[in-house]
Amino acid sequence: MGVEILQEELMLNRFIDYLSNQKSLSNLTIRNYKFDIVPLFEFMKVKYLKDFHELDKKTLRTYLFWLVDKGYVKSSVVRKLSVLRGFLKWLVEVGVLDVDPLPKRGKITRDKYLPRFLSQVEINKFLSIPDKSSDIGKRDKALLEVIYGAGLRVSEITLLNLKDINLTTGEIIVLGKGSKQRIVLIGDIALNSLKIYLDLVRPKLYDPLKSGEAVFLNKFGSCLSQRGIQKRIKYYCLKSGLSHKIHTHMLRHSFATHLLEGGADLRVVQGLLGHSSAATTQIYTHVTLESTRKVYQKYHPRG
Repeated sequence: MGVEILQEELMLNRFIDYLSNQKSLSNLTIRNYKFDIVPLFEFMKVKYLKDFHELDKKTLRTYLFWLVDKGYVKSSVVRKLSVLRGFLKWLVEVGVLDVDPLPKRGKITRDKYLPRFLSQVEINKFLSIPDKSSDIGKRDKALLEVIYGAGLRVSEITLLNLKDINLTTGEIIVLGKGSKQRIVLIGDIALNSLKIYLDLVRPKLYDPLKSGEAVFLNKFGSCLSQRGIQKRIKYYCLKSGLSHKIHTHMLRHSFATHLLEGGADLRVVQGLLGHSSAATTQIYTHVTLESTRKVYQKYHPRG
C-alpha cells in the first residue's frame, strides 16, 4: 500500500508543479485544483483501479455519478470535471496515456509516476505467444517485436510506411509527437520477424485500394488502427497469463527500462524515445532504482 500511495503522491505533486511552474497559476487556484482532483484518487482506490489506463469513458462516467452520490452539488461536479480534463490532458502530454478517454477534450496517460514495465523474463514470454504458423500470428509477432524493440508509441506504429524502414541497417524513421522525425533501431530478432511478415504475409493482406504504403495491415487490407493494435495486445495479454494489464505504452516503458538496466546512457534513451526533455526520460531511472532497492532489501542480510 505504501508504494501505491507514494506513486499517487508523486503524480499529484508533479501535476501541481506543472500548474505552478508552467501555467503560473496563483496559490489559491492551485489549491482549488488539488482539492478537485483528489476525489479521483479516492475513487480509484474504492474501485481498486491501479492504472490510469483503466479510466475509460464508461469508468469516468461512473466516477461522475459517484461524485453525485457522495453529495457533491452539480456546480462542484462540473468544476471537478473541468479539472479532470486538464489533468488528463497533462497525462497525455507527459506520455502516461496514449488515448483520451473523454470525448473531444482531455486525454489520459499514466506515466509520470513510476511507470509499470515487464521484466525481461515476462517480455520474452509475452513476445513468444503469437502463433508463427499463421499469417496473423506472423504479423502480430512482427508488430510486438517492433513496438518493444524500438520503444514506439502506438500512434507511431500506425504512421509507419514501407519507405521508413531500412531492412539492411535495421533503422526506422519515425514520425513522433509534434510531427518530429527521429531514427530508431531494431535488433536482429525484431528485424527477422519484420522481414518474414513483409515477405510472406503483407502481400496476402495487401489491397491496392486500401493499403497504401502502411506497414502493418489488418485482414481487410487497411492500415492496422490504434484500436486494432490495442485489441491485439489485450488478446495476447489474456493468453499470456501474466498478472499485468499489458498495453502498448507498457512495452515502451519496458524498452526504456531494460536499456537503462543494461547500462545505456540516459541521453541515448531520450533520443530513441523521442523525448524533448531529459526530465521526461529521467523517470525511468527511478524505476530501475526502485527495482534495485527491492533486490537489495530482499537479498542483503541487512536490507
